[in-house]
Amino acid sequence: MRARSILVAAAASACVLLPTTSAVAGTGPAPSPGKQNLTARSAAPSEAGNPLSAKAQAAGVCSDAYQIGATAYINRAGAHVASVKQFYSPKCKANYGYVWVWQSFRDKVKDYDVSTGVYSYARDEIVGQDWWNATNSQEFWSLPADTADECTSALGTLRAPGDPVPGQATTAKRC
Repeated sequence: MRARSILVAAAASACVLLPTTSAVAGTGPAPSPGKQNLTARSAAPSEAGNPLSAKAQAAGVCSDAYQIGATAYINRAGAHVASVKQFYSPKCKANYGYVWVWQSFRDKVKDYDVSTGVYSYARDEIVGQDWWNATNSQEFWSLPADTADECTSALGTLRAPGDPVPGQATTAKRC
């Protein structure tokens, strides 16, 4: 029995000494919405965009929304200060704009203005746009845009106090 206890303790110690690796999400296509396990996901906001976050839910984002297309970046003084993404919900047949303000910008600038929405190429207008003035929040979702059958881009703007015009970014056209 003592030998077994020593063997178990040795095995446990060896596992602690083994190096570990971590997986990093790739930049490939989003997983199939039907295969996502939404019950296991948290409601925490994230740079990647979480449709289960409190701000997403308040904006009316459907829980199955996922990113489509590549991320665009708002720059200020030559540095990235925010990410802009477009999301799509198959269940709700809606698109959403998403802006995530980077912490490095938030640490330096307080009370900035942000907007996000979905640009419809067919209508030549911004759909679902929402604005926030004098905020220091990090996560921003547009209202649902009924543009599932149209070519679209997400857009975002960010204006710091004293800047005459906002910085902006637009994701690539998606049809």
